[in-house]
Amino acid sequence: MRQTIQIQPMTATAFAPFGDLLEVSGTPDKIINQGLCGRFHDRARLDFHEGRAGISLFNAETRSLPLTLDMMERHPDGSQAFLPMTEHPFLVIVAPDAGGKPGLPLAFRTAPGQGVNYHRNVWHGVLTPLQSPGLFAVVDRIGEGPNLQEYWFDHPYVVQDQ
Repeated sequence: MRQTIQIQPMTATAFAPFGDLLEVSGTPDKIINQGLCGRFHDRARLDFHEGRAGISLFNAETRSLPLTLDMMERHPDGSQAFLPMTEHPFLVIVAPDAGGKPGLPLAFRTAPGQGVNYHRNVWHGVLTPLQSPGLFAVVDRIGEGPNLQEYWFDHPYVVQDQ
């Protein structure tokens, strides 16, 4: 039996239980660089248990809709921020924890220029660009020991547009 998940637009309020929406919105906190740059300050809560923050580059293959969601993952020792290096939207899938496994997933489509920061230990889908190139800068924990838990669904979900 397959359940369907409808994709919804990404908003800071809807995403708040899972992480931080990274976008330029509102008034800049500061104007810097000789008055030519607005700084939107401290937009993500980076959280690492031992280790340090690192920046990696991901080049992900694009996916198409409808998408079969058969696995989710989480990182118990560190938050993970995805910053697209293009203006293309991407798919973000998250779920609350339900006793050590993902609860009912939610799917969001980002707007151009939005990134996300998954809080530590939040269930999420894999990186899912919908257009090429799938280039992302990723800020996450660099350290010893495993920092990945995967959960494979007995009955996959189908993620599709409304």
